[in-house]
Amino acid sequence: MNATAPAAHGAGSAGAGGSAAEIRLEGVSKVYADGTVGVAELDLTFAAGELTVLVGPSGCGKTTTMKMINRLIEPTTGRILLDGEDVTRVDPDRLRRRIGYVIQSVGLFPHQSVRANVATVPRLLGWDKARIRARVDELLETVGLDPVAHGDRYPAQLSGGQRQRAGVARALAADPAVLLMDEPFSAVDPVVRERLQSEFLRLQEAVGKTIVFVTHDIEEAVRIGDRIAVMSAGGHVEQFATPAELLGRPANAFVADFVGADRGLKRLAVTGIDTADLEQPPFVHVDDGLTDARAAMAGSGARWAVVLDGAEHLHGWLSAERATGSGTVGAAARRMKAWVPADATLKTAFATMLQHEAGWVAVLDGDRFLGVLTPESLHAALRRSVEGTGPETAGAV
Repeated sequence: MNATAPAAHGAGSAGAGGSAAEIRLEGVSKVYADGTVGVAELDLTFAAGELTVLVGPSGCGKTTTMKMINRLIEPTTGRILLDGEDVTRVDPDRLRRRIGYVIQSVGLFPHQSVRANVATVPRLLGWDKARIRARVDELLETVGLDPVAHGDRYPAQLSGGQRQRAGVARALAADPAVLLMDEPFSAVDPVVRERLQSEFLRLQEAVGKTIVFVTHDIEEAVRIGDRIAVMSAGGHVEQFATPAELLGRPANAFVADFVGADRGLKRLAVTGIDTADLEQPPFVHVDDGLTDARAAMAGSGARWAVVLDGAEHLHGWLSAERATGSGTVGAAARRMKAWVPADATLKTAFATMLQHEAGWVAVLDGDRFLGVLTPESLHAALRRSVEGTGPETAGAV
């Protein structure tokens, strides 16, 4: 399969360190001595600065594909180009010093302190001690480890999540353009895993590396990936697409089955709120009289209205049942609990709606009220996002 990825809209910049690098696989395969095909002839491009996830069932060749990039496994055929340079023709040890590598079991040296572990590659590259120390302190802080509190500890003295952070810091120590990650968060509990994913996304936003990330978990792939390659047995790529495209338009029955029948719900997590999808209910101001509020609701046929202050900021909401008498809107208004920021996803909006048992959720830009999402408009927004990716397909979300 020929899969070339254009730059994703969410890809980070190269940050303060080395630039990201494009990785291109041309006709790459791995065939073992007994004739078993680990990876079929693969044409695949990982765009510079993107986080690409390889996902699929066990034995589909995703880890083999990743390990061929830094030649921990030698390809049988094909070329692997790192910013145009064929890495199958360079010294593998020198190559690996240019590529960060994080594995499930972290792989920290147990007899060395965290600081010494992180400094491994800079030492091999001959950096001076002052430069190494500054870089180690910088990275430990970046991944959320206090250099003073954790730098002199040994791996056994750290929690699982802390060891993973130290492993990421070590992989980034020499500022590689490429980072390979083989199921790095699968060995920790779900709560820590979600926290690590969030912190890793924050880190990637800052450093903008080219990352190849292997996982068997489609939920993780959808959450963190700029693009996802779904692989099947024999190392075939069935689809290479953004999370939204993958969930909205599975390429075939294999992909549809792998991403799951609940792909519509998964898609909520990767679909942002578009202001064009917001409804505009009647609104009144805190200083208005209840008589005016009743008239506004009656004129629109609504049973409630949004309450704004003098700066057009959200103050609360008012139901028709409370809009009685001759007082002011502000005295009768209720606090608005169901709201989300404008940069939230549809999943967050839906979860907020359910949490507060609300029939709608307000969307805010800072304090400024933009509109509301109802179950109907939320569903319409999801449908529209799917329809925008291509022609209608039977069975799509």
